[in-house]
Formats: sequence, C-alpha cells, structure tokens
Amino acid sequence: MDTDMKLVGIEPVFEDEEFRTPLKFGTGVIRAITSLTVRATVEGRDGRTAEGLGNILLSDIWGYPSDVMSHEDRDEAMRLVATGFCDLLLDNAEFGHPLDLYMRLKPELHRLAAETDAELSAPTPMPFLGALVCSAPADAALHDAFGNLHGLPSYDTCGSDFMADLSGYLGDDFEGRYIADFLHDSYKPTTPIFHLVGGMDKLRTEEITADDPDDGLPVSLQQWIERDGLFCFKVKLSGKDTEADVTRTIEIAQVIDEMRDQLGADRFYLSTDSNEMNESPESVVEYLVKLREQAPLAYDNLLYLEQPTERDLSDHRFDLSEVAALKPVVVDEGVTSLEMLELAGELGWSGVGLKTCKGHSSTLLYIAKALASGMILTVQDLTNPGLSLIHSVGLSARIDTLMGVEYNSRQYLPYASPDLREKHPDLFTVKNGIVSTASMSPTGLGY
Repeated sequence: MDTDMKLVGIEPVFEDEEFRTPLKFGTGVIRAITSLTVRATVEGRDGRTAEGLGNILLSDIWGYPSDVMSHEDRDEAMRLVATGFCDLLLDNAEFGHPLDLYMRLKPELHRLAAETDAELSAPTPMPFLGALVCSAPADAALHDAFGNLHGLPSYDTCGSDFMADLSGYLGDDFEGRYIADFLHDSYKPTTPIFHLVGGMDKLRTEEITADDPDDGLPVSLQQWIERDGLFCFKVKLSGKDTEADVTRTIEIAQVIDEMRDQLGADRFYLSTDSNEMNESPESVVEYLVKLREQAPLAYDNLLYLEQPTERDLSDHRFDLSEVAALKPVVVDEGVTSLEMLELAGELGWSGVGLKTCKGHSSTLLYIAKALASGMILTVQDLTNPGLSLIHSVGLSARIDTLMGVEYNSRQYLPYASPDLREKHPDLFTVKNGIVSTASMSPTGLGY
C-alpha cells in the first residue's frame, strides 16, 4: 500500500534497573532487572522518515524460569536474542505495515532462541515466551514509528486505509474486518489501575521495619491506599497452599475494607495471580469455595483469576470450565500464539490477559479474535516503567477491559524515567485509583 513503511535503522539499548523492594513471583524473587529500549527509524514510500520507540523489562523469572540457570546467565541469553531479532528485522527490511513486518519474522524467534541456547550451552532452553519478551520492544518501536510517520495514533493505522483485512490471520469469518473495528476511536480519558500486592508486601503500617525503604514513598498496603485512593488490587498467591492463599486474600480484603474512607470508589475489586502454581483446576475451585465460605466480601469483590494453572495449555489440557463457572479466569502465559488462544477458548478459559511484553502485533490480533469469540480482556503488567507504562495504559484505554490496567512500577521502580514522569504527570500519578490519558501524544503509541 502507499502508506507502507520500511525499517532503515534500529538500535537496542540495555539498562540495569534495581527494584526498590523485592517482587515475589511463584517462581522466585526479582531484585534487579534489565530494561531494553529499542529505537527504530523507518522510511515511507515517499521518502519521509520517522522514529519510534519501544521498551520492556527482560523479566527472565517470568518469561524464562529455570532452577539450574542463574539470573545473570538467562539475562545474557535474552539480551542476545533481543539484539539478534533487531538485526533480523533490519536484514529483512521491506515495505509493509508494522504488524505484517513483525508477524512475518515472529517464527524466527524459535531459531534465534535455539542458536543462543547452543552458543551459551544453556542447560534450560529459552521458552518461546521468553523470546517474545526479547522481541516486544522492537515490535512496539515499529508501530510507534508508523504512527509518527503518518501523524496519527498507532491504533488509528489499523484500518482499511493502512492494512489488509484480518482474514489472512484469522480466517474467512474476518473477511472485511479490521483491527480498528475492535478498538475505541480514541483513548478513554481515564482508566482505573490495579495495585499489586506481592507475596512479600507489608499490609499494615505497623509491620514496617528498619529494613524497609525510608524514602518518603508508601511501603504498606494501608499507606498506598491512603495516598492513591486505590480500589483495584491484584493479589499474588502461592497456588500451592490453599489455606495460606485463602488467609492471605482475607487479610488483604480486611485491610482494604478498613480503609474504605480512603477509597476513590464505593467498592473495591480484587484479582488473583498464582503464576501457574496451582496443580490443577480442582485446587483453584477449592480455593474459591473456601474463600466464599470464609469471606463472602472478598469472594464477591473478586473480579477474575489470572493463569492459575501451568502455562503449557496443550500439556495436560486442563478444563477450566468449572473454575469459570464460579469466577472468570483469564489465560496469560499460556497464550503465545493465535493457536494457543483458540485452544484456551476450547478449554473453558473466560478470557485473555493482554501484555505488551508478548508483542504489540500479536496483542492486536488477540483482541480481535478474543472479542469475536466472546472472551473478556484484561491488561496486565510486567512492572512496566516509563515508555512501557505509557504503552500499556494506552492499550487499555483503547479497548474494553474488565476494569483497568495493572500499574506496579510505581511500587518497585518509582524513580525510572523521570523525564517521562514529568511530561505525563497525570498518567504516572494515581488519584482516586485512576490515571489520566490526557497527556497522550496524538501520534504513535502516545509517548
């Protein structure tokens, strides 16, 4: 098409980030991490050029878990795959829409990961999910550049004037339908944010000790609620100890309920995430039933559960319909392709948790397929700071989601990207539990 672009330059930049407080996952604890920013330069068919940016944290503990490889070794592998994918995009540059340019080369991530495994003699092969994280900033940079090239929000370049219909990716039922058909015409003015309550987080202010940060920012859940007027919360669970998980959920709900005067809404909402640690759907049902019996308030305010069982959907083919009959359950790590999203629907999952770290192009396709299939959408975080937070909030503000968007970098990386926090103060500052999109740039991904 006349609107197509071509990549003419790309640069990955790696930075080390230290977490303010540890973040506990089901598979370990994050204390330090690599931030990857990719800058892409593109050229239109008319010779005009534009630049675009993309950013994500290379979260190996999430995308590349291993019991036998150190964080440092996995981080090195992810940096190599990220650099290799940038080189691959430039070496295979041709004119096209950014979604098509990325999706054409997405399968090559399998090869890049395998070559990196061999080069480093890695005892744990890099999962495809980990490779997707490595490629995500380049994908975002392409979309940002394309929007900047045409002087439009990137989401406005997903209609018939810029790209082919969805039938090539999603089948004949999508002939004449475009990604733009599944998006809002503009950013919603505000969006609620989910506050992460990690497994090591202090709930009450009296729990704070001299070992906790003393930098003027909140530490306990009570302090965060008081400052930000929070009413949406994501609760990290172990998935391995039902009684402990029920107790933890009840404790959190009690603290929130006690802080009702500080909430920015009439009620509060919970989601839970055990990071795939539940051994079966039956254990999830057990958790829900016990929570309903012991704490009706917490159960009634539970919006959804995120990926409670293992990420390999095809391994055990767990049927999640019994869980979904009680509460919506969304698939996250388990969806790395359109085929896996379709399988999730067949297995009874209620919806999909969207994450920009799995690729902007794939996410746009997931939105169309999920909504057409009657699945719900949520937008999750990977502790997104700076550029990647703006990207994530912007995505959430262009689609219908179950409540809002996760925003936990203000807890764990509050000092990252001071220039962007100054440029977008109402996007980075939570008031009454929400953030504003008023400062979103009118072109690209809104940076």
